[in-house]
Amino acid sequence: MIYEMRVYRVVPGRMPALLNRFANTTLDMWKTRGIKQVGFWTTLIGDSNMELTYMLAWESLAEREQKWNAFMADPEWIAKRAESEKEGPIVANIASTILQPTAFSAMK
Repeated sequence: MIYEMRVYRVVPGRMPALLNRFANTTLDMWKTRGIKQVGFWTTLIGDSNMELTYMLAWESLAEREQKWNAFMADPEWIAKRAESEKEGPIVANIASTILQPTAFSAMK
């Protein structure tokens, strides 16, 4: 198992729109496509409270490439993402890191 940590820096004032999009659109779409989320976090204390961090679990890099690319190219997702951004952009930038558990990690 490998994990992907994604950090979204949100446009000021748009965090509610991002949280709504994940809760009411993205997660259902991921579920039907077999994309497994580990968890979501907002920043309580840190450099910026305008960040959403989440993790995805993948069996392999090949699985990640196949499922993520298919999701990002899905016309339904493209339309729903555009609809959610009618009032302007939500995300300023995204950082993605692929993590591999150590031998002593509780998460394998």
